[in-house]
Amino acid sequence: MASERSRWSFDAIGTRWEIETDEPLSEERQRQVAVIIDGFDRTWSRFRGDSVVAHLARGANSVPLPVDASAMLDAYVALSESTSAAVNPLIGEPLSARGYDASYSFTDRGAQPAPAEWQSIVRWNEGRLSVVPPAVLDVGALGKGRLVDLIADLLADVGGDMVVDASGDLSVRGSRQRVALEHPFDPRRAIGVWEVSDAALCASSTSRRAWGEGLHHVLDARTGEPVRTVAATWAVAPRAMAADGIATALFFDGGPKLARDWDARWVRMFTDGQVQWSPGCDAELFSGR
Repeated sequence: MASERSRWSFDAIGTRWEIETDEPLSEERQRQVAVIIDGFDRTWSRFRGDSVVAHLARGANSVPLPVDASAMLDAYVALSESTSAAVNPLIGEPLSARGYDASYSFTDRGAQPAPAEWQSIVRWNEGRLSVVPPAVLDVGALGKGRLVDLIADLLADVGGDMVVDASGDLSVRGSRQRVALEHPFDPRRAIGVWEVSDAALCASSTSRRAWGEGLHHVLDARTGEPVRTVAATWAVAPRAMAADGIATALFFDGGPKLARDWDARWVRMFTDGQVQWSPGCDAELFSGR
């Protein structure tokens, strides 16, 4: 966006946010954004002891169905099926076992697969959400994208161009935005630039949220082991939750097919340096393309 437009920056859910609009958001609108983020975090964060998912993990039989549950868990069904169960919302305990736990211990206690039949454990119907037997839900495969959508929807009546950017997961309305695709092995470089307008772009990289010897936040739920073949992914879709989910699915073989089903375009970079992109991808890639 042009420099004279308003930028509101703040920290939330462990990341940096920036909302750009033609005119400054009022204090009331900023308060509304804060309420949505806090409500989402109080429901879905596995890093806070008072969240809904924490209560379920401690043995609560069921809770009233959160407003976002059906949209996200229905999407998880497609993510799980397309990746042969490599993506799974019960990845919370495997992540904790590798050190990405509520206390951020970063102490690796070994690989732990997530329950493969997660749909028999997680139930979201008849107005209730249950996890029986208790397990740790983690909606990180698409949750931040869902929250970006919620904020963009809240601000839909704000005039002019708008960008809602949650540190790499962003929704763009109006003027085209040039987004650099950060090189996963050197954050000072980019492997390309993607222009986005009236769509969402989400990215994921094994170089972010990484610790120890080769550990990072992208685990294969079937094994509890970190992904080793794909280093970074980018996806553009009409909505941020879809783009975020595709960016996760692209670490696995079934990602490209799901991207076609969800009307998404994508780029991914492998750990050997090769770059792959989807049909119809209009990103400008610095790869001799």
